[in-house]
Amino acid sequence: MKLLIVEDEIKTADYLRDGLAEQGWTVDVARDGVSGLHLARELDYDVIVLDVMLPGMDGFAVLRELRTRKQTPVIMLTARDRIDDRVHGLGAGADDYLVKPFSFIELLARLQALVRRGRQQEPTELQIGDLSINLIARRAHRDGCRLDLTGKEFALLALLAQRRGQILSKTVIAAQVWDINFDSHTNVVEVAIKRLRTKIDGPFRDKLLHTVRGMGYVLEAREGEQGEGPSPPGRASA
Repeated sequence: MKLLIVEDEIKTADYLRDGLAEQGWTVDVARDGVSGLHLARELDYDVIVLDVMLPGMDGFAVLRELRTRKQTPVIMLTARDRIDDRVHGLGAGADDYLVKPFSFIELLARLQALVRRGRQQEPTELQIGDLSINLIARRAHRDGCRLDLTGKEFALLALLAQRRGQILSKTVIAAQVWDINFDSHTNVVEVAIKRLRTKIDGPFRDKLLHTVRGMGYVLEAREGEQGEGPSPPGRASA
């Protein structure tokens, strides 16, 4: 899941970024309203954490501008526990409101609720061939065998599965799975693809993760495409 934090307090932003990254989120951070609005418009996020008091452009103005183009779920943060502030934020299009100081556990629960609400019309279980992926439980199985994936490997697999049959370039993958500080000149994407392929395809005859030379990568079941690998391992419990 990909999240944007728009927060000018460095300590708060860093605390949230590190804590959410530990929970498996891919996190971008903007330090002012203008750059936050730009990222929110140009990139796709599952949810946005938006502070009210921001330099350059306050959170209310950012939200109003964002709502003219996107309906990304937004939870607003404020140090002011005033009813009219909360009413103002909700009226501008916020989906939730949290007053500082707040519990990280409560914020996490609210973020997860917003993501679930936003995905009510979307499938939570994806199936490609004998590969099944549960986006809520963050688990994947192939032919009944539980796949041992890291947080980044699962995020990469989920992205490919949600866009199954589509060729995704390294740039698109990096933008969705890594943060805005990702160095596009490294081979991180290639390494991650190689590790993921080893886990989801290595032990199985039918290959699902394919490289399209000069274009990118695609996850799909192709009839008749088999490898010479060993037979699948024994079934494991979930």
